[in-house]
Amino acid sequence: MAKAVLEFEKPIVELERRIEEMKRYSESLDVSEEIGILEEKVNQLRKTIYAGLTWWQKVQLARHPDRPYTLDYIGFMTTDFVELHGDRTFGDDRAIVGGFARLDDEPVMIIGHQKGRDTKSNLFRNFGMPNPEGYRKALRLMKLAAKFKRPVITMLDTPGAYPGLEAEERGQAEAIARNLFEMSHLPVPIIVVIIGEGASGGALGIGVGDRILMMENTWYSVISPESCSSILWRSWEYKEQAAEALKLTAPDLVEQGIVDRIIPEPLGGAHTNPPQSAEILKAVILDELKKLKKISPEKLVEKRIDKFGKMGEFEE
Repeated sequence: MAKAVLEFEKPIVELERRIEEMKRYSESLDVSEEIGILEEKVNQLRKTIYAGLTWWQKVQLARHPDRPYTLDYIGFMTTDFVELHGDRTFGDDRAIVGGFARLDDEPVMIIGHQKGRDTKSNLFRNFGMPNPEGYRKALRLMKLAAKFKRPVITMLDTPGAYPGLEAEERGQAEAIARNLFEMSHLPVPIIVVIIGEGASGGALGIGVGDRILMMENTWYSVISPESCSSILWRSWEYKEQAAEALKLTAPDLVEQGIVDRIIPEPLGGAHTNPPQSAEILKAVILDELKKLKKISPEKLVEKRIDKFGKMGEFEE
């Protein structure tokens, strides 16, 4: 399958292709010096481009089709993963996955949104847009984690909750609201990680926690830039301005007090080196878990409610 290339990545890819072409002739011609110059140029160009990404470009990176998803991170970071299915009410929503696993020697419950890589798998995963049964499955797993005193890790990566009529008929809004309430009172540590796009209540439905972490090239907002543009300007053409106005990137949200910590990614984004990205994420999660496990369940709940209660406060 051809590698997906974003518009701003094209100058880098073009130079990399030239390097590969030169390497093919290196057996008959000594072009090592020229290759070295081009490789240095690629490194400098990559640093320049990714140091100056716009808000919209970060949204594009968060949606990159080669970016690691929840099951990829679970595969790289954990051992003994046992996926659990179903909400015990309606069915099994494949847009949300979860189960018990081990992070080194730490037993945890991991839950997250899951997208597909192609048309068939995207249809199977409903493009990462959960139905009510997905949120109810997630809640069932969180309560199971609380029963066995296991920390909960959630991974957010969704364009939003599924907006179909059948989802509304089965109580989409109630399912999300119920999760917000129940997660705020769950007596075990909860770490939330935005690993891709975090859109609206679809993300927040598994997004209440003691620590909110955000990968470097992700976004988290009440609405997508396209939808915001269509409401304010009656057109999707202003999505770049909308992205900037929404202040939806990791540095913006740390400044607003919504996100606690930014997780660095390999230069060029998590999709350029998924194993390294997972290693960085794993180290941060274990560090945060170590701190949270020292806090009593009662204090955890108290601090969590206080944390979310303060969001949105401002002074003029």
